[in-house]
Amino acid sequence: MHGSIDLDAYLRRVGWRAAVAADLATLRGLAVAHVATIPFENLNPLLGLPVELDPAALQQKLVHDGRGGYCFEQNLLFAEVLRTIGFEVSGLIARVLWQHPEDAVTAQTHMLLRVELDGESWLTDVGFGGQVLTGALRLQADVEQPTGHEPFRLVVRDGDWRMQSLVRGQWLSLYRFDLRPSQLIDYVVANHYVSTHPASRFPSNLIAARTTADRRMSLLNHEYTVRRLGQEPERHSLRDSAAIRRVLEEEFLLRLPVHADLDRRLDSLPG
Repeated sequence: MHGSIDLDAYLRRVGWRAAVAADLATLRGLAVAHVATIPFENLNPLLGLPVELDPAALQQKLVHDGRGGYCFEQNLLFAEVLRTIGFEVSGLIARVLWQHPEDAVTAQTHMLLRVELDGESWLTDVGFGGQVLTGALRLQADVEQPTGHEPFRLVVRDGDWRMQSLVRGQWLSLYRFDLRPSQLIDYVVANHYVSTHPASRFPSNLIAARTTADRRMSLLNHEYTVRRLGQEPERHSLRDSAAIRRVLEEEFLLRLPVHADLDRRLDSLPG
């Protein structure tokens, strides 16, 4: 095993007690464990703090400090973990279509991973918030593939691949991408945009998500939502910063940063 990540610390963080190997069971299992324990969250942009992407910073924040992060942080960390175990991993970059029209032209602001295993290519993505992929998908078009939650599939349209999930009987696109490997600088540029640009949602809204075996949890500003398959979503309105703090700590398992402006920013979130 090789790499720049403290693998034992990461495995403790995600509650993994079995052996690991460069095989499909480990790939799928770690993806599920990761999204259940390391939440999607954007507190750094909300507080005007930098989002650092080097392995040491990612390990400190997401593994040792009990924090989470968004797609670049989550998937860069996961890629380092997989490489340390012995997987062959490359990063891809995508244009988000979730909650956009199918023909929308959006910026390349999302990261996912391609993994080569036993002569086959797989996709995994631990950084897509409330509709995150729980597991891994074979890189094969037009095949419905089961996950721990909704079925997912990949389709090819106009030369691009699209990641889709079946939500309430309808196939919805999460994002579109091609198969050219991206370099770290691509993520650095996109990360700067999503963490600082006024057109990005992240500097002005609180967004968090965590997905366990039986539910998807999401938070957008004051609205906390729990979704279980086959049931109507449970929506809870959080009145103030104390209620938001409690949900972030108890439901999203976050160790909140010590920051003088945190409560003011939480109280001033859009309604």
